[in-house]
Amino acid sequence: MTGVFLQSPSPKSQAPSPRGSWFKGNLHTHTLNSDGDSTPDDVVRWYREHGYNFVTLTDHNYLTSVDGLNALHGADDQFLVMKGEEVTDRFENKPIHVNGFAPNSFIKPTGGSSVLDMTQRMIDAIRGAGAVPSVNHPNYGWAIPATELLQLQRTRLFEVFNGHPLVNNMGGGGVPGLEEVWDRMLSSGKMLYGIAVDDAHYFKRPEDKTAPRPGQGWVYVRAARLESRALTDALERGDFYSSTGVELQSVTATSSSLSIAVKTEPQSKYRIQFIGKQGVVLSEAIASPATYTFKGAESYVRAKVIESNGTLAWIQPVPVGSSAPR
Repeated sequence: MTGVFLQSPSPKSQAPSPRGSWFKGNLHTHTLNSDGDSTPDDVVRWYREHGYNFVTLTDHNYLTSVDGLNALHGADDQFLVMKGEEVTDRFENKPIHVNGFAPNSFIKPTGGSSVLDMTQRMIDAIRGAGAVPSVNHPNYGWAIPATELLQLQRTRLFEVFNGHPLVNNMGGGGVPGLEEVWDRMLSSGKMLYGIAVDDAHYFKRPEDKTAPRPGQGWVYVRAARLESRALTDALERGDFYSSTGVELQSVTATSSSLSIAVKTEPQSKYRIQFIGKQGVVLSEAIASPATYTFKGAESYVRAKVIESNGTLAWIQPVPVGSSAPR
């Protein structure tokens, strides 16, 4: 994620920069085709009507057709329905789920002899279908520990935040939360990018805060165009940030510094943290924009914006120095 990142992440209100426009999207949601409560049409309509630019339908072991949905709801440079599948299996009592974004065909669960083997087989099958894999909610069912996640190959994405109320984002009982897992991976030399998702199942119970609902977590992806391959390519190179409510005005990453500017709201206050190896907070600012200048020994620097009412934004890690994650 090196280079210059400019412009408000709103493709409708800003002319696109030379490197593309920002598109807001959800990468994980369910319909009646697996265990959701609503039709694909109703699900897509919710995201279109709530200001998203794209949504990915990721039903369990089911590849939902999106051609008709795009014919009805899609609009050039405004809204896109992207194909997806949540490849789902279980090793003993551990639920193993890996999303595949924009596959060419249905991806069958592959089985496996261990948690690591099953997860890697899923990733390989997703790659084989021309899709981009993302490891889902590692702490759900305490299924994929950091030691296993570290050994996975051919994947750059995992869920640092999942809006389902039972996925244990924060960890507990001696198991690290997902941000701590992220820093462990990066500190060990493995480059991973963290996405935020809804994992929405219920669209007919908006008042029920115990249900996995829409509008909990999303990504802002910068891409040359609102098209599936352009979006997945941007995700794989880390050209995005994740959010539960914070919106940024700009992100600027160069070989010498990382700068963040927040689109502030008058009722809120903000902290901008710059985080390095082992999760150490290298610097914290209360004014926007904020800049951290690299010293050379950080290995990586990522940023996190904390809003006073609890919403967050996660900015992807920038490699720094000779010990930077691969």
